[in-house]
Amino acid sequence: MSGREQKSATDDATRRVIDAVWRIEAAKVIASVARVVRDVALAEELAQDAFVAALEHWSEAGVPEKPGAWLMTTAKNKALDRLRQHALHARKHEEYGRDLDAQEAHVTPDFVDALDAAREDDIGDDLLRLIFTACHPLLSVDARAALTLRLIGGLTTDEIARAFLVPEPTIAQRIVRAKRTLSAARVPFEVPKADARAARLGSVLEVIYLVFNEGYSATAGDDWMRPALCEDALRLGRILAELMPDESEVHGLVALMEIQASRTKARVDRQGRPVLLPDQDRSRWDPLLIRRGLAALRRSEALGGARGVYALQAALAACHARAPSAADTDWPMIVALYDALMQTAPTPVVELNRAVAVSMAYGPEEALPIVDALREAPALRSYHWLPSVRADLLAKLGRKDEARAEFERAASLAKNAREREFLMERAAAMA
Repeated sequence: MSGREQKSATDDATRRVIDAVWRIEAAKVIASVARVVRDVALAEELAQDAFVAALEHWSEAGVPEKPGAWLMTTAKNKALDRLRQHALHARKHEEYGRDLDAQEAHVTPDFVDALDAAREDDIGDDLLRLIFTACHPLLSVDARAALTLRLIGGLTTDEIARAFLVPEPTIAQRIVRAKRTLSAARVPFEVPKADARAARLGSVLEVIYLVFNEGYSATAGDDWMRPALCEDALRLGRILAELMPDESEVHGLVALMEIQASRTKARVDRQGRPVLLPDQDRSRWDPLLIRRGLAALRRSEALGGARGVYALQAALAACHARAPSAADTDWPMIVALYDALMQTAPTPVVELNRAVAVSMAYGPEEALPIVDALREAPALRSYHWLPSVRADLLAKLGRKDEARAEFERAASLAKNAREREFLMERAAAMA
């Protein structure tokens, strides 16, 4: 290997290390700097500057022993320089009062060392502040998801765009507008007070589960699943569970995602086609994820969250996870859980899923009237699983021609290529 090739290989290896470190440490660095400058957009800019500095410095000097600490210190130094250059500390001093970070930034020459000592135990609080800021309900759900993956997930704009099958400029604009909205509204960089925390936490959990679902059952594109998004959502959920150990619904969501993610390898065949739950090879379910999910569910229930929206859904998933085979599934228990979920979060989609459970527990003739009643629900008019479920019930009742028409209608509504193919195959089977 020539000297030039050796250097190129070394540079590539260094870049991979830096990318990995960034993915792990980005949220901590941005959160810590944001607490100093009180501006998420500026904090990310300074963190990115530290990342660029790492690319330049580590390629020559090698990766330091503690790369995360190197990035943190460099970003904080850049924050200090920015504060000094623009004299932000003078204008912010009155606003921040006794805030140690703001005072130390201009009073003490060794600001970074003092900040390190004061901040060491606060990184969890800083991360929580960043999560609640990125998921602020002032932003649209799509903007919250993109900003969260960018700031806490450490994903690049290109990675987010590819994950959601959206053009990169669209994601870039979505992130830029989100940051501007937060700045213009002067959204405080803080964890909400107790009276507002429940609603704001709901916004955070909604974003994480949206990311997970887009990976678990992709709404568009050629693949039915995008496992990388599931992994990103799981990582976010686990971080949140560590930061908020007393919040039952956080553990409920983690339980739900862990158990659902355990089925990933069994949900598609070798050609990438969907495999429905009753037909899945349960030996391919991940037992470690199931154990983790069941443990998280127990924590949620112990904290009094047994009737939370996510805990109930996790309990539903647990019924499947505990069953050795599809035939052993406790469908009456699943119907009872859906009844409870309908009391907690009554939506047409929940009622549709309940109808499937009723069919399995008590027969298709009991479920069909429930599905028929949902045909006029505005929220389900373009939802391809409504005619798909109806088609399945009609097929079980021997009404093949009607079933074929419903499967074809479901296929026409499906935006995901794999789902569309699957539904057309089921329509053809009715002939």
